[in-house]
Amino acid sequence: MTAAKQICLLGGTGSIGSSTLDIIARHPEHYRLFAVSGFSRVAELATICRRHEPEYAVVPDESAGVILREALQGLNTRVLTGDDALQQIASASEVDIVVAAIVGAAGLLPALAAVRAGKRILLANKEALVMSGQLFMDEVRANGAELLPIDSEHNAIFQCLPELGTRFDSASLPQHGVQQILLTASGGPFRTFSAQTLEKVTPEQAVAHPNWSMGQKISVDSATLMNKGLELIEACWLFAVQPDQIQVVVHPQSIIHSMVSYQDGSVIAQMGNPDMRTPIAYGLAWPERIDAGVKPLDLFEVARLDFEPADEQRFACLRLAKDAFCRGGTAPAILNAANEVAVQAFLQRRIGFMQIPQLCEQALNSLEIHSAETLEHILQDDQAARVFSEHWVEQFSSVSIKAQ
Repeated sequence: MTAAKQICLLGGTGSIGSSTLDIIARHPEHYRLFAVSGFSRVAELATICRRHEPEYAVVPDESAGVILREALQGLNTRVLTGDDALQQIASASEVDIVVAAIVGAAGLLPALAAVRAGKRILLANKEALVMSGQLFMDEVRANGAELLPIDSEHNAIFQCLPELGTRFDSASLPQHGVQQILLTASGGPFRTFSAQTLEKVTPEQAVAHPNWSMGQKISVDSATLMNKGLELIEACWLFAVQPDQIQVVVHPQSIIHSMVSYQDGSVIAQMGNPDMRTPIAYGLAWPERIDAGVKPLDLFEVARLDFEPADEQRFACLRLAKDAFCRGGTAPAILNAANEVAVQAFLQRRIGFMQIPQLCEQALNSLEIHSAETLEHILQDDQAARVFSEHWVEQFSSVSIKAQ
């Protein structure tokens, strides 16, 4: 009998983490949780550890470590703290598969550590490729890592492409008749809102996604279409294509997760109920398939499938993402950092919804863009964008208060 694959789960307390743990629990003979990390939800992380008994659990700092160690008394799980510990568990020799589900720029370094250790990486952290696409993909090739996307859209694209393994170059898709990638988007909760109405939306409205259960940050990104912009950048790196080879298609039902158009007129789509367990199970078992516990798709219940173009005037973040990719260098890292600050400020009610793209555009146009050939340059410009964005938010907030 084949030994169970050892899983390192980076970001165990989020929605991706919860879905991954469900798959592991369904297939204990095939998968075992070796290591897990969490950020602020220490009590939830303790529950995960008591159920799965991993070798390691990682939290951000020693104060959280003290709380977790006390909660896990009697278990053999070793509690580690800090960013270095994330890289340690992601590259541990015992690990077979790393699920990279930490949200935002914080997920870049542990994902890179997994790549450099030659692991199979199930990538849910799109920021790793947005910030350091060329460097990241070069490391994948140099270290023999397997990179499998588990964002629902990228996983769908992967399933619809010819069987070319997990690595692509600029000639791969045209040689196999691929004409265009059709990247679907739900449109978020504000798809039908006018520009005037968008000025007044609240954080509570923005985090109420109509189809998917996601964290606050990703839900806001979905509402602004920044999530789709970042996914477009990620798709360019994953599949070695340019933005003009990708069409964003708004599909409100979220039943078709993406499509691939071929030169002979065929369009192949991957369909299913909106449940992240499907792409995660596919990534864990690839090239085979396993039960994910997902309800079968009932086409009669769905009844209809609608499609419309994305509106880049009302939702400027999609346009900004394309622009950042075309500018190259550290431009995508600057955009990503500015967006992270803007979303947090919006959730704190320091800026309005429409100020998110305004801030991102200001950062892109104001900061110097450098080469992204080294991690040092990427992280320096990431930090510069955060400083710029925080200052912009402070100025906006102070002006708003005076105007009241």
